Amino acid sequence: MINVAIIGTGAISDIHIQAFQTFPDRCRVTALVDQDLELARQKAEGYDLDAIIFGSWQAMLDDTDVDLAVICLPPFIHAAATVDLLDAGVNVLLEKPMAPTLAECDVILAAAERSGKLLSVVAQNRFKTPMMKLKQVLDSGMIGKILHAQVDSYWWRGASYYDLWWRGTWEKEGGGCTLNHAVHHIDLFQWMMGKPDEVQAVVANLNHGNSEVEDFSTTVVRYADGRLGQLTASLVHHGEEQRFTVQGERASVSAPWKVLASTPRDNGFPDPNPVLASEIDEFYASLPDIKYDGHVGQIDNVLGALEGEQELLIDGVQGRNTIELVTAIYQSGFSGERVTLPLLPDSPFYTQEGVLANAPHFHEKTHSVDGFADDSITLGSEYK
Repeated sequence: MINVAIIGTGAISDIHIQAFQTFPDRCRVTALVDQDLELARQKAEGYDLDAIIFGSWQAMLDDTDVDLAVICLPPFIHAAATVDLLDAGVNVLLEKPMAPTLAECDVILAAAERSGKLLSVVAQNRFKTPMMKLKQVLDSGMIGKILHAQVDSYWWRGASYYDLWWRGTWEKEGGGCTLNHAVHHIDLFQWMMGKPDEVQAVVANLNHGNSEVEDFSTTVVRYADGRLGQLTASLVHHGEEQRFTVQGERASVSAPWKVLASTPRDNGFPDPNPVLASEIDEFYASLPDIKYDGHVGQIDNVLGALEGEQELLIDGVQGRNTIELVTAIYQSGFSGERVTLPLLPDSPFYTQEGVLANAPHFHEKTHSVDGFADDSITLGSEYK
């Protein structure tokens, strides 16, 4: 039986608690940690958990044995909490983003290496059937050489979203929609396409006045083999329609699932290719659905890795790769220059000190609240 601690009992913790309760024969939530003790008690009562309540992860480490800790804290605390837990011999599942800066990611990775403990970073969209199937279609080569991939990470948030005390500042949140919303789509992009070689970005704040950070970015990336990609992160798109589309030489495929195939006429204009489209569609349909969806799927994989039954699918290095591309987007967007990957420690955005010195304040944060009465959240598209 794997004993689990939830570190931070805000809105995202509900998703994790429910996911762990899917596997009652494999794990149990034995500790909840939050500086708001009453909030943690309410969570324990609401989910009928026989869990000890702690006000800090340090107090938990002094008083109980935990096998796996899930960190659901604001980004600026991720590195400190993760390093302490790993050094104490606790395996860690770390909510997105891994950390606001590459320097903090590297501190986390060093702790994981010296402790020998498991470290996984949440990327639950990989554990969605449409994305798993899309990846297999791309790997099959059926659409031919990949030419272009486009990620539309569209979200919508009202102005009050940034009233929460830690949001909307470079110091506490570490960034805006690129880091904290598109992070999952950026992970998917690199999972499907690999790490790009060059990045050119535009970063802006279009409609959130109580925020230093961006609410919009659009980026073009280039690969050494000539492939191109586009990534747009937004908090101003009504409907939150999110899509991943890949153009190949022979066909285009998307999540939500859609396949289009063309052949050229003598004059170069397109005719549909229904035969190829049908072949790709049949291959997609033949692929099995994944057993567990989203967070449940990733937690099943983490538990399986701890049990020695599964290979860990998302580790800390992959979490860092996502932050590296986010960092390159910021560096390019704020400098107006094309940025080459990999980023080195001399990048002006490698450390928090560098971010605070170089990131512009689109607006000054003038007011904040400790929490919202309505703590419901949306997790994005199901890609169906």
